[in-house]
Amino acid sequence: MSANLQDKTVLVVGRGSGIARAITLAARAAGARVVVAGRDREALADAYDDAGVTAEEVDLTDEKSIAALAERIGEVDHVVSTASARARGRVEDLTPDTLMLSFSTKVIGPIMLAKHFAPRVRTGGSFVIFSGSSALRPTVGTLGVAATNGAVDVVTRALSLELAPIRVNAISPGTVDTGAWDGLGEQKKAELFRQRTAHNPARRIGTAEDIADAVLFAMTSTFMTGVSLPMDGGEPLA
Repeated sequence: MSANLQDKTVLVVGRGSGIARAITLAARAAGARVVVAGRDREALADAYDDAGVTAEEVDLTDEKSIAALAERIGEVDHVVSTASARARGRVEDLTPDTLMLSFSTKVIGPIMLAKHFAPRVRTGGSFVIFSGSSALRPTVGTLGVAATNGAVDVVTRALSLELAPIRVNAISPGTVDTGAWDGLGEQKKAELFRQRTAHNPARRIGTAEDIADAVLFAMTSTFMTGVSLPMDGGEPLA
């Protein structure tokens, strides 16, 4: 994908692997300076051998941590939050703490990012946050995830109005092979991927690079805001 982020500063909140890493590498390839931020600053710093990538510490469940990050970084062009705490499980398995962590990380955290970074976003800048296909098609065992993602979609629309002309968009991935499914075990993961490949219209599982391309599109498409962009291979249609 061709995108121009030359001389822009992009903040990417998340881990040093998977989707966050793919976004960081794609932004660098497009000419951006990237600040990566997460709970483990040292691990993030070790994940990149690139003078154009700097690492910072932030906890999205702690407003003071977010405010301090904004003070340290100063002006930015784009803010991307990929962080999540998946509240998977059937309703009888869910706890208030699990649900609150999911909401705090993926819903409240981005709202606080907007609160503290919006005054520092340069003209033409944007926020990109993450929803997910379960907001459109929940399945058994995804109640907490689906509720969180549905809330992200609402936050995206509301923030796009309140922060205008700063653009606010969400990316809504389907099944993506990033290691997030490794907890199922090799056999169950392979079976899940076979089933979803057979049934979704794209006939394949997504990659972190697919999602990174969508994030760059959202950052550089100056007439798009308030959108939750599906990157799911048509999974909710199947």
